[in-house]
Amino acid sequence: MAGTTHTVTNQPPPLTGYDVYGADRALKEAVERHLDPAMLDDVHGELAALGRACGSAQVQEWGAQANENPPRLRTHDRYGHRVDEVEFHPAWHRLLGKGVSAGLTAAWGRPGGHVRRAAAFVLWTQVDAGNCCPLSMTHAAVPALRTDPDLAAEWEPRLTSMVYDRGLRPAHLKAGALFGMGMTEKQGGSDVRANTTSARPLPDGETYELTGHKWFCSAPMSDGFLVLAQAPGGLTCFLVPRVLEDGTRNTFLLQRLKDKLGNRSNASAEVEFDHTWARRVGDEGRGVRTIIEMVAATRLDCVLGSAGLMRQAVAQAIHHCTHREAFGGKLVDKPLMRNVLADLALESEAATTLALRLAAAYDNDDEQERALLRIAVPAAKYWITKRCTPLTVEAAECLGGNGYVEESGLPRLVRESPLNSVWEGAGNIQALDVLRVLQREPHALNAYLLEIGRTRGADHRLDAATKSLFTELADLEGIEGRARHLTERLALVLQGSLLVRHAPAEVADAFCASRLGGDGGAAFGTLPTTLDLASVVDRARPVE
Repeated sequence: MAGTTHTVTNQPPPLTGYDVYGADRALKEAVERHLDPAMLDDVHGELAALGRACGSAQVQEWGAQANENPPRLRTHDRYGHRVDEVEFHPAWHRLLGKGVSAGLTAAWGRPGGHVRRAAAFVLWTQVDAGNCCPLSMTHAAVPALRTDPDLAAEWEPRLTSMVYDRGLRPAHLKAGALFGMGMTEKQGGSDVRANTTSARPLPDGETYELTGHKWFCSAPMSDGFLVLAQAPGGLTCFLVPRVLEDGTRNTFLLQRLKDKLGNRSNASAEVEFDHTWARRVGDEGRGVRTIIEMVAATRLDCVLGSAGLMRQAVAQAIHHCTHREAFGGKLVDKPLMRNVLADLALESEAATTLALRLAAAYDNDDEQERALLRIAVPAAKYWITKRCTPLTVEAAECLGGNGYVEESGLPRLVRESPLNSVWEGAGNIQALDVLRVLQREPHALNAYLLEIGRTRGADHRLDAATKSLFTELADLEGIEGRARHLTERLALVLQGSLLVRHAPAEVADAFCASRLGGDGGAAFGTLPTTLDLASVVDRARPVE
């Protein structure tokens, strides 16, 4: 009889064996909206295959294994020789290989490449965000390298390869290469102009020796790194290969790996350069300008990554509540829980919709689209990454005590959720960048206003929020102290405009009422009860 106490009832089945892409209506519709219809059959097939992999029990287990077995630093071999290597669990290599083969570093040369990659990035983040770091930096290095046509010709085919070729060897002998980045130093952080790493020019005028200490250098087993250092002409961008062409190891001294809150599968290191060989990228003294496009691309990936984390958290919460019974019925049918789930779903869809709109701008060579990116990327990076943490915490609460247990996967999402807000410039940096663009690039504001102007008259709450935004933009007195509030409003109005144009009426109505019209509270689950919340939840349901 004792065995009867172990009968399991009222527990949801695992959320596995489904197509993560096909189940995400907001993401799939965004892909259809932004790509040439002639491409859609192929792209849907490509993303559905990745979506099925993301939803498989095997790939989800790889994500768990990579996080449960974090990387280990090996500074020396058994004989005392420096090796400066990081060992990863096999699951990490499987994930990274799958990410490369799925085209997550191959956007720049493919038709509609940024939209299809963005969708894939949202999907792949839901398996393991850690391996997305080297994928992001490799992708983002391409525009920086293009400032030097010779370097681009040499390296771009390796970085955009869909072959993961692991191991430290000369890059010209590999079928594909990965890139990292090292900008921040312990005395400066986001103030990269305070960097003290020095660059001594060698006689050929293009190569240098670097000496200094980088406080954060992610993915240290990559094949090359873009770093900033002080050359005689000022702060300059350099390419540091991990292995030199003759097969010798470049001086790349790994001091320690960071013990991080989340992102456990990925190695973030402190590295010292000691007469380390490097090649200049761009002109001396123009390091920030050279690397800024890389920063912008990785900032967009922070937006995409947060959108992916939000989507997985919402999917897990709705799945649990669909199967879990309490107080005489399914949780998903309880009015108060439905309010919470609908509110989470709104936040997730707004993030996905804006993220894919920005990716589409990268696929367009129009100057207006480029101008829109300059203001919308830092605004989106500021707001969406900040919304990720409260959303994942609330989603975990939907599972009750089960959501506080590691096996549910929600604690990993919660630990990961603050990261994208910190990386590539924390909140204040994004808000200050928005101010800089407003003050120096009026055409960027014009592009933004044209974008939100497409929905003028479509929703009175959106119109009122837009009018209020105009008033705030016209008052520049003490604007730095209001930069966060302004940046938040820029992002919310843009999200509202996109949802009014493209989302179902019940989604746009609920977003405008709660985020723009003042009918929502500070916590999730405070939507007006007059809204069609059941339809909002049904739209976000991961499986029927």
